Amino acid sequence: METTLLDDLSADLPDGVRLQRAATTIRQAFACDAVGLLVLDAADTLHLVAASGLAHEALGRRFIVAQHPRFATILARREPTWFDPQSVLPDPYDGLLDDRKGSPLPVHDCMGLALYRQDRPWGIITLDALTTGTFDAAAHERLQRLGLILQAAVRVTDLERENRQLRQLGSTQQGLERIGEATEILGRSEAIQSLLHELDLVADSDLPILLLGETGVGKDLFARRLHRHSRRSQQAMIQVNCAALPESLAESELFGHVKGAFSGATSDRPGRFEAAQGGTLFLDEVGELPLSLQAKLLRVLQNGEIQRLGTDQVIKTDVRIIAATNRDLKANTQAGLFRTDLYHRLSVYPIPIPPLRERDRDVLILAGHFLEFSRARLGLRGVRLSYEAERALRQYPWPGNVRELEHVISRAALKMLSRGASRDQVLTIGPELLDLDVGEPEAPSEAPAGARAPTGLCAPGGDTPAPPSDPRPADEIPPLRDSVDACQRQAIGEALAAHHGNWAQAARTLGLDPSNLHKLARRLGMKHEPGVC
Repeated sequence: METTLLDDLSADLPDGVRLQRAATTIRQAFACDAVGLLVLDAADTLHLVAASGLAHEALGRRFIVAQHPRFATILARREPTWFDPQSVLPDPYDGLLDDRKGSPLPVHDCMGLALYRQDRPWGIITLDALTTGTFDAAAHERLQRLGLILQAAVRVTDLERENRQLRQLGSTQQGLERIGEATEILGRSEAIQSLLHELDLVADSDLPILLLGETGVGKDLFARRLHRHSRRSQQAMIQVNCAALPESLAESELFGHVKGAFSGATSDRPGRFEAAQGGTLFLDEVGELPLSLQAKLLRVLQNGEIQRLGTDQVIKTDVRIIAATNRDLKANTQAGLFRTDLYHRLSVYPIPIPPLRERDRDVLILAGHFLEFSRARLGLRGVRLSYEAERALRQYPWPGNVRELEHVISRAALKMLSRGASRDQVLTIGPELLDLDVGEPEAPSEAPAGARAPTGLCAPGGDTPAPPSDPRPADEIPPLRDSVDACQRQAIGEALAAHHGNWAQAARTLGLDPSNLHKLARRLGMKHEPGVC
């Protein structure tokens, strides 16, 4: 087994794949039901980087060591730790083993070992079995030997990662400060991994970045990652919610003011640009800025200078701009709602963030993260998802993205308690507690919610409409395709008008995927360039 494990850990593969193969090999060698590799971060929190036999949602969980005495016990010892099946210490994996056809088994065989790097704890490996007596004295000795192999692999993996970072950053000091930095962006899908790779490549430049994505995808998390990986990471990152800025105070908030500049200005006050000097200014919901302020912001970006309200004194600025929006700014520029020149200044490097529905099984990883948060906050022994609930989560289109998922999981856990569930049990959330509409999609003939019901051929309902009292001659009746196209143009136009030109919100109203709406609009001659949702 040692030879196989060495082959897995020395293979020329990405770090995550190597560790995942190692976890699978160890599970097969010990004939146990689950193996987990967990990394310890600076906040004394363990998170799974590889697992075999655990539910997929477990990969998103974060375990605060102080809240899990079994993990704390493993970390406190250098030798393998075995827990008696009668131990009263709660098991963090109760209910998370992949074989969950029946009720979760609270009693099973558990063993773990702390892994060290340069005499500092790197993390732990855990082995779990649903059959007591799986781990005997010989298993303890084998785990001790395997621990030495794993620790050597950890050192090699970390050195390889450090070398890659140093080559990319070109700065030894900055590279060493960032090694081992934990990220709050969870996900293993190809879409999110490709995005993170792109973010890390552009982070160290000073190019303005425009983050594009639907509401709830977590644009602020991606902005913070950009700042953390930039050469400005030691300076401040200042966030401005442009949608919450009152128009009358927006200029003062951004650029500051001097005493007496307006009624109530009793002292000098620096603005957000000065607060972010040398660092990053994150303009969230930048599409909501009023046109009057857009012109002033453009001058600052062009000249690198600001003036506090009430004075002609010029202040030089050195700020990296990251902006974010859920609007289609290109469409807004064509509609006169956003300045074209400011759009081009902000979108030097646009980065679209994929919606949750395009991230494959990431929904389960994120659900596991929110389940662990709910477990700790509500004082539960354990909480998990049934297979049917997992299926419902994967089928749902998530118009509210990650934010909606967080609310759904938190609400479901609270509902279980409100219905009499005991905090001392491992609770299983079923699909009925999620309140997700995963039924069949609406028929195309139905009018979208919030849109005015069309007339004539577009009328909803299953009955055949009565013929008009004065029918037109046959040669004047348009082809069916033309009538359908006209109906679709009308519905799209009304949805866009209701949402002030926001294509993403119009798509949700019409029950369409945003990319499909753009394609349909282009076919109908309503849109000549691909938009961004």
